[in-house]
Amino acid sequence: MYKSFDKNAARLKRHLRSKVVGTSDCPRISIFRSNTNIYAQIIDDVKHVTLCSSSSFELKLTNGGNKEGAAKVGADLAEKAKKLGITKAVSYTHLRAHET
Repeated sequence: MYKSFDKNAARLKRHLRSKVVGTSDCPRISIFRSNTNIYAQIIDDVKHVTLCSSSSFELKLTNGGNKEGAAKVGADLAEKAKKLGITKAVSYTHLRAHET
């Protein structure tokens, strides 16, 4: 089945991303979901460094692209972030800071 490409949604995503910048105090969360896996990382845009990352592939989950896999990846990412002393992160999907 062919899905039409929504130009307006792509434009909104591009414009929102330009407004969100991760710093050392409040880094940015980037999430990518494929058909089989989910990947998440915490990024400091000022230093251009990925601080920590997690994925369902890394955790060796059999069905990582579903809600349960996403919850496990999120929990693992939060645990890694707490070890680094990160308590806040910003995501462009909600345009507000999230507590980890």
